[in-house]
Amino acid sequence: MARNWRISSFTGVLLAAYFIPTWAIVAYRIMVSPVQGLFERPSVSVAFFITDHLQLASMTIVRIAWLLALSRLTVVAFLATFVILALLAVIRKTGDHKEPLAIALTLGSVISFASVILASKAGEIEALRMHATELLMMLGAVVVLAFEAPPQPQADLVAADADLSLDRAQLSNNG
Repeated sequence: MARNWRISSFTGVLLAAYFIPTWAIVAYRIMVSPVQGLFERPSVSVAFFITDHLQLASMTIVRIAWLLALSRLTVVAFLATFVILALLAVIRKTGDHKEPLAIALTLGSVISFASVILASKAGEIEALRMHATELLMMLGAVVVLAFEAPPQPQADLVAADADLSLDRAQLSNNG
């Protein structure tokens, strides 16, 4: 079982171990109390930007907070799907479990990148550091996922070794 773990699968599981509980707790706090949850550290940059720069109404702020919680829960759901698929050895050997990870990394990177921009506009240095760290973790996993070669089945490797035998002619016109 330990022989067919790819580096992108291992990286994805480690990211999921961080992002699933962290973002689920943040989303839960926003769902329970939208304004108070929005003004906690993980979302304070978004809260300051929409209240100070956009000057929106209270119900609009609550709707934006719920939209942020929903987007974070979407990333959590895709990461949980990836972890379940990565733990199934049959699916992991074929490499068909990477799509939920790719979707989660795309959505999570967009959320973190927007939060970095909003934190820099709002002047929140601690929130900027936190969102930049999350963004760099996700972008590192994207690079690993993009540059990792697809898995080759073991039967193909055996067939390729059989084709390279020295007792047969390698070219068809060698007569």
